[in-house]
Amino acid sequence: MDAPTPPVAARRPTERTVHGHTLVDDYEWLRDKDDPEVTAHLEAENAWTEHRTAHLADLRATIFAEIKARTRETDLSVPTRIRGHWYYSRSFEGKEYGASCRVPVADPESWIPPQPAEDASADLPALPDEEVLLDLNQLAEGHEFFSLGGSSVSPDERLLAYSTDVVGDERYTIRVRDLGTGELLPDEIGGVLGGATWSRDGTAFYYATVDDSWRPDKVWRHRLGTSTDQDEVVHHETDGRFWTGIGRSRDDRFLMIASASKTTTEYRVLDADRPERGFEVFCPRADGVEYHLEPAVVAGAATFLVLHNGNGPDFELATTPAEPTSRSDWRVLIPHTPGVRLEDVDAFAGHLVVHQRSEGLTQLRIFELDDDGVGPDHLVEFEDEVYTIGSGGNPEFSQPVVRLGYTTMATPGSLYSYEVGSRELTLLKRTPVLGGYDPAAYTERRLWATAPDGTRVPISLVLPADAPQDGSVPVLLYGYGSYEASIDPYFSIPRLSMLDRGAGFAIAHVRGGGEMGRQWYDDGKLAAKTNTFTDFVACARHLVDEGWTSPDRLVAEGGSAGGLLIGAVANLAPELFAGLVAQVPFVDVLTTMLDSSLPLTVMEYDEWGNPEGDPEAFARILGYAPYHNVAAVDYPPILAETSLNDTRVLYVEAAKWVARLRATATGRRDFLLKTEMAAGHGGVSGRYQAWTDRAFSLAWILDRMGLA
Repeated sequence: MDAPTPPVAARRPTERTVHGHTLVDDYEWLRDKDDPEVTAHLEAENAWTEHRTAHLADLRATIFAEIKARTRETDLSVPTRIRGHWYYSRSFEGKEYGASCRVPVADPESWIPPQPAEDASADLPALPDEEVLLDLNQLAEGHEFFSLGGSSVSPDERLLAYSTDVVGDERYTIRVRDLGTGELLPDEIGGVLGGATWSRDGTAFYYATVDDSWRPDKVWRHRLGTSTDQDEVVHHETDGRFWTGIGRSRDDRFLMIASASKTTTEYRVLDADRPERGFEVFCPRADGVEYHLEPAVVAGAATFLVLHNGNGPDFELATTPAEPTSRSDWRVLIPHTPGVRLEDVDAFAGHLVVHQRSEGLTQLRIFELDDDGVGPDHLVEFEDEVYTIGSGGNPEFSQPVVRLGYTTMATPGSLYSYEVGSRELTLLKRTPVLGGYDPAAYTERRLWATAPDGTRVPISLVLPADAPQDGSVPVLLYGYGSYEASIDPYFSIPRLSMLDRGAGFAIAHVRGGGEMGRQWYDDGKLAAKTNTFTDFVACARHLVDEGWTSPDRLVAEGGSAGGLLIGAVANLAPELFAGLVAQVPFVDVLTTMLDSSLPLTVMEYDEWGNPEGDPEAFARILGYAPYHNVAAVDYPPILAETSLNDTRVLYVEAAKWVARLRATATGRRDFLLKTEMAAGHGGVSGRYQAWTDRAFSLAWILDRMGLA
């Protein structure tokens, strides 16, 4: 379809007066998702975007082919041991989705995973006695969108509870499969958030649902074989700032319901050894006190490890008997140390694993347990300048090894087994990159920019090894900077299509994220939110001033709250960038935060402020909200990507933003809106569709860099 001129959204002003300030919004009518005129406008925008990028069609096809050629399409994960089976996932050439499989544990004394045949075709087992638990391609058949919300095998390993979403709105339907017969049980529950958590006896499972504003507010118990009308609410979180969810401890003894806001936590615990006591509050919520509970066994006694911020913003680790308690009873194991952010703790029979970060880098700290309690500790160390380390896939309480992941921006994701007693690292698997990949062809750097207030802001940078530092190298700068989420260095196969054309990739670890500890987050939210934006601009200027790139070759990208960052930066420093990519962008933050009926709004007050109830918060958000600050300036070309069924950041934010940009900006006015009409917050489903989408974005980015 030819679209020779960009769509022009009709101006239909609506007015709203808040705290004496009248807001005029010409494009709020685009919010009506069911209006055929709105659908027609989004489709016209898609047609215009396709028209404006038609010259990149061959490049998009080439990039897709490069991603495909570098990816081992028929592959499998390293098996993980859970009770009597090794569990793993498989992918198959030519298929969008994979399969979940398992095989019996042959040697109970061995923690060395079996090695399946990596080139096994879809109709052949990868291991003898392989059992396919879920074939996701079958489940996705007939649906434009498909997402697995979670899957959980019952404690006796006979039943599988799994949840699926075929719309993209993150509301899942739970079903239960008998793994012996392959038949589905009659139990089916829709409108669920995520997956199911089994009771220890396997006769029931728990799940969470949301209220009218899509806040997870209820935890339910469903007994197998009964009607959903008989499901019991075991916890209802009535405070609109809090969300809730449930999980089971690694040792299978405790069920734990967490209620949390942005600043406060409370746990309810059910001891399966004493079920008659029901769910008991571990420690009542106290405003501003966050804690995480991890059941452990220390010196033979049931113990709760409590990771909390009661004595400092970077958290400390305490112990207490496995009973309801008060903060005064917590005993310090790792004291609060400013600048060393304790993020998580995992307990096993013979050791503890503490996840922490220092100087912007992740660390794993291991404590050995003995008959006397907690013994000496040490760090698992690697030598790279810029890296990410973390543990995962460690479900068994009795396992003597730690499964850990390690990556850099040039080193593909690597899975190791770490033997705690001997401190021996064994590489189990490194993400294969086909076609003769050589990490030595790239160089990685940790840089430091200086923000306007003097704060040093870290940047992670990867470049071709022979890239000159003369301003000639194009760079893609990525940022997020909200919710204490850390964007740590990571490897990406699609990114190679950019690096191998001579470009670099950088991550600006701006305030509002968690890379430098809790204070880093606090200094980038609420009244300090603009630090996020000025930090990002400082990182861009540093890259230019130090000769790593130049404004006519620098492109910026961010998604969701990172899309808000991109929108704010567009208003702050449009002259610094050759192009901006904003994915599912939270650019109409003021309108959203003024509507407490929208998904997530009330829970977000502690992140952004409450502009409806607080005049200062209103003025502050109005001062930086990208949509409300679009001006008559020459913006760089902008690509906004969104999804029609997104429930976290509604499509209308991007649609309104592009409409206002097109009507207000001067100069180039090169603004594109791409809306996925059958997807959610995470974009399209299926790996080939995801590759197609990423190839589209990368081709546009390369074009802005002059590398198309």
